[in-house]
Amino acid sequence: MSSLNLNKVILCGRLTADPELKQTQSGVSVLSLTIAINRRFQRSNNAENGQGQTTADFITIVAWRQIAEFISKYFKKGSAICVTGSIQTRRWTDQQGQNRYATEVYVDEAMFVDSRSERDSGSGEGGADYVPDSYKGGESFSNMPGSDFSDAKSDDDLPF
Repeated sequence: MSSLNLNKVILCGRLTADPELKQTQSGVSVLSLTIAINRRFQRSNNAENGQGQTTADFITIVAWRQIAEFISKYFKKGSAICVTGSIQTRRWTDQQGQNRYATEVYVDEAMFVDSRSERDSGSGEGGADYVPDSYKGGESFSNMPGSDFSDAKSDDDLPF
């Protein structure tokens, strides 16, 4: 009997801080940040009037190489982002001898969620006339093999 292994995550939320791109000693770009994701249901504060408080989960994501550079260039605190990737865990012992544990999402793809006009408003980088190179060929970045898509000219070009 074969076992099934699947580790795929899709998250859409908002950055809790401006991204800070770092480099490893060998010069590889890396980015670690947190995104806030509102839960679908509200916690009830007052059962009489049905009002509740929205709660959020704060998820640490890690991006490497071109994806890290893409995020640091086009996103800032409060920006909406959608990422796909996989969950990874790691354990270590800190300087005080305490065992530590982290669960992170390692990003395979990152994409915009807001419309271009929402992203450009207030950005201070050219306003609505500014179109980054990455927008011209699509609005996402992926390091997955086979992620090069082209527009179908007509329905006759569709494979189904």
